[in-house]
Amino acid sequence: MSFFKGIGCGLLLALASYFYIRSRRRPDSNMKVMVSMEEFKGQPRLPKFAVPKRYDIRLKPNLTTCKFAGSVAIELKIVADTSFIVLNAAELSIDTTSVSFTHPAAHSSNSKQQVLKPLKVDVVKEDEILVLNFADTLPIGLGLLTIHFQGSLNDKMKGFYLSTYEHNGEKKNMAVTQFKPNDARRCFPCWDEPACKAMFKITLDVPSQLVAISNMPIIEEKVDGDLKTISYQESPIMSTYLVAIVVGLFDYVEHLTSDGVKVRVYCQVGKVNQGKFALDVAVRTLELYKEYFAVPYSLPKLDMVAIPNFAFGSMENYGLVTYCETSLLYDVQHSTTADKQRVVIVVAHELAHQWFGNLVTMEWWTHLWLNEGFATWVSYLAADCLFPEWKVWTQFLDDYTEGLEMDGLTESHPIEVKINHASEIDEIIDSISYIKGASVTRMLQSYLGADCFQRSLASYVKKFACSNAKTEDLWAALEEGSGEPVNKLMNSWTKQKGYPVISVKVEDQKLVFEQSRFLASGTHGDGQWIVPITLCCGSYDVRKNFLLQKSSETLDMKELMSDESNLASAWVKLNVDQTGFYRVEYDEDLEDRLRNAIENKYLSATDRFGILEDSFALCMARQKSFTSFFTLMNAYKEELEYTVLSNLIKMSYKVERITADAAPESPVNIIYFFINLFLHSAMKLGWEPKTGESHMDAMLRGEVLTALAVFGHNLTLEEASRRFLAFLDDRNTPLLHPDIRKAVYVAVMRRVSTSNRFGYESLLRVYRETNLSQEKARILSSLTSSPDPNITLEALNFLLSSEVRTQDAVLGLAVSREGRETAWTWLKDNWEHISKTWGSGYLITHFINSIVSPFASLEKAEEIQEFFASRTNSKIARTLKQSIERVHINAYWVESFRIEVQNELARALMEIVQACAIQ
Repeated sequence: MSFFKGIGCGLLLALASYFYIRSRRRPDSNMKVMVSMEEFKGQPRLPKFAVPKRYDIRLKPNLTTCKFAGSVAIELKIVADTSFIVLNAAELSIDTTSVSFTHPAAHSSNSKQQVLKPLKVDVVKEDEILVLNFADTLPIGLGLLTIHFQGSLNDKMKGFYLSTYEHNGEKKNMAVTQFKPNDARRCFPCWDEPACKAMFKITLDVPSQLVAISNMPIIEEKVDGDLKTISYQESPIMSTYLVAIVVGLFDYVEHLTSDGVKVRVYCQVGKVNQGKFALDVAVRTLELYKEYFAVPYSLPKLDMVAIPNFAFGSMENYGLVTYCETSLLYDVQHSTTADKQRVVIVVAHELAHQWFGNLVTMEWWTHLWLNEGFATWVSYLAADCLFPEWKVWTQFLDDYTEGLEMDGLTESHPIEVKINHASEIDEIIDSISYIKGASVTRMLQSYLGADCFQRSLASYVKKFACSNAKTEDLWAALEEGSGEPVNKLMNSWTKQKGYPVISVKVEDQKLVFEQSRFLASGTHGDGQWIVPITLCCGSYDVRKNFLLQKSSETLDMKELMSDESNLASAWVKLNVDQTGFYRVEYDEDLEDRLRNAIENKYLSATDRFGILEDSFALCMARQKSFTSFFTLMNAYKEELEYTVLSNLIKMSYKVERITADAAPESPVNIIYFFINLFLHSAMKLGWEPKTGESHMDAMLRGEVLTALAVFGHNLTLEEASRRFLAFLDDRNTPLLHPDIRKAVYVAVMRRVSTSNRFGYESLLRVYRETNLSQEKARILSSLTSSPDPNITLEALNFLLSSEVRTQDAVLGLAVSREGRETAWTWLKDNWEHISKTWGSGYLITHFINSIVSPFASLEKAEEIQEFFASRTNSKIARTLKQSIERVHINAYWVESFRIEVQNELARALMEIVQACAIQ
């Protein structure tokens, strides 16, 4: 019966194959196919001759030799005339003698099946395909393809790979899979494309003392001495990238949802208590999504596993979600408030995929954002429902800003990117697919209304359950549910790169709006968008929403305010609550009104955030002067909201670097300005947590103290040193709460030098003694904070040592301003090793972006370009271009500052800075 499951979903593939074959026939061929193996090379996708229906996979990993053996029997439907079967395989040794295709004998009363052996078995390494050439045309209909193979448990954190952990002081191995985006082919031959959904029956032969988990529950386990054979229930239809296997030594905690779904969190032995918080979040999130999507979770169990070596933060495998430890485990005593929030957001993100990605799957990687953008958005929706007191939508603005920053580059890309080859996928797993995707989803929900949006989504999920969808399918569902022109509106946001800046000014008591593409370089950009404009005038009770569909439009302010006497002074705020993915540039008069509204606390935290963020971006693009930006920043001197201050801190780091590059002889007043800006909140928050304080205050304390440490505030450095010494004597001292540890570690490193190594060596000792991944991450991200280049080099070399897990090395790449040149030399000297170790995945992009982007001279940009001229490949090409573009932007900004401090604005700028400086 399973032989015939899912046949209907091959109709479109069959039609595609029909035309694919016809294009390759001779005019007089009488249906005889003329295809050579060469025609399969260099193609973006597999040919559609055959459609997989069901996989029966058996694997035997050897954790000692780091090898595995396997076999796969794939039920296929041949849908077009062909003598070839082409599927994906990579880094596997195929037993060519084992390959066969079996099908029922046609037109015969004999019940025997016909077994066909290929004439030729070819592995095309560069295209990662396996080509089977048979002597005759294969019969249309169902058949069974059987292949035996062997492979290695690699150290690249993709495919079927090896992770390590310690148990009772002894190093142990575990076997783990990571197949997204296209690495199932490294574990078993398959049709490794998201549209090729099938069912999976998995059997594992593993050491009897280990735990072995897969997507589905165990249905049989047979122990034979040191080995056991585990068979799992057959999965529902799903894509290959969602298949998962984990084999190792684990503890677990479990709970049931209200409808009987068994949820477990697996972690290393001894860490089981750290999984309890994520377990509670998962159970509650499954209940929430069942209601939101109006479709129950579709599997009988959900396992979540913490993996020590894991390249991504997490992975949504169907029924078996894998995480790096910092994304799943929460230690009540030693984890931070931010760590706790991260667990909620990441768990909610991956569980959203169980519906949006796993149940309904993108048709091809061009539509990656459908999975990732939506899951990012809905993870905040879930977190807000579970923990409303956290105000996570205000914190979503941190992500939102990251998306705006990347999409403001010339070297950005549209949300929907045509993927021509599987090797290109890694480069679009970025802030555009995830964060811009989430932001435009939020914008659309705000425009359509929450209830309408939810109903339409539920309809979409039901319609495309167990199949594939494209972006247009989602727009059609939302358009049908709302009656709004969703497709027309959203195409302007997903099919072109970039976003607009909306310029607004007052002329004759009318608001004049103009849109143009925003570019961080300050150059002119092409593009026009249908923009959902929201605005308030003088009060949040006076609102106006409309679609800006042309390059310019006007609005009579008298329509907004009945009291005309207030027209000349009322503040006007566009993009209310920052729900729109665009920037706003106000004329001088409107900007003055908003600054007054900020000082008088008339505006919400999200709107105060938006005004500051847009002003900073316009200053960086040289569309606004430093003087006006510093004047605006001064209005935030009593700011206490986490989201606003956190963003202001990030800006301060950038501005301090730029001004130091522009005028290295006189950056002191700028530093004093920022110290004064943050001291107010630091004194309010103090060093100790307060009873009943908010979630956001708990997170803010560490960020403010870190900023004061970076800027060299002596009292902060002294107090941090005192608390660190107490911590070295007693790791459980209340003087060093987890929320301020990063700040203290940075403060300690700011005083480390070649002649004073105590702080550095002490942090290394703490790193080596702790088994908490979050603590290790805090230390790694602090070690390169020293102003001494020699210490920076030593810390960078430590990142490459065996003491640091491969995925954690990127945590220490954000070096101090003084260490930039050292880091660049280090990158060049170690590029061959870095490229070999991290070059097969997306982590390699962190090395380039973190070390290249902070520079601020055209000469350095040229040097970087020359170095990479012969070292660029498809995995880093886009990141390299973006990073070099950032260097150019920084260089132009430096020059802009130099010009400004040399002309008549210099006095005004210095007066603002000095008025706020601590003497």
